[in-house]
Amino acid sequence: MSNLFLMNLFLAAGFCAVLGHLNVSGFLAGYAIGYLALWITRPLYEPTLYFAKVSNILRLLGYFTWQLIVSNLRVLWDVITPTHISKPGIIGVPLDAKSDFEIMLVANLVSLTPGTLTLDISADRKILYVHVMFLDDVEAMRLQIKKGIEQRVLEAVR
Repeated sequence: MSNLFLMNLFLAAGFCAVLGHLNVSGFLAGYAIGYLALWITRPLYEPTLYFAKVSNILRLLGYFTWQLIVSNLRVLWDVITPTHISKPGIIGVPLDAKSDFEIMLVANLVSLTPGTLTLDISADRKILYVHVMFLDDVEAMRLQIKKGIEQRVLEAVR
């Protein structure tokens, strides 16, 4: 997998060098074109998880971006309306994430989403405590965090 990643990075750098677009957007365009070229020629390589990993990372980024937009709009609506609809509360979310990196990524993505804030993790690292601004249903919120952010993080990282 790492060989294809390095090859993709070299293709992106080559794209930037040939076209003279030595900036982030040029590199990302080169990476996308290099990824497409590698994907088309994937029968030439041994089986790899590289293409699945990249698509899982893109799914995580898309899901997080969508949650970020929805949460921002919900918090904005609560701020600009005269009556507040927030029902704050603290919940414990059981984690399937095991490594420090997985737990850190889940906790930070939860905290980056408006309306939620990671407070603590249990001593055995199995429960993440989250403050939620709009807590209508405890189980639904737990499920949203577990099946939403945590599941996509684990798919992208593992």
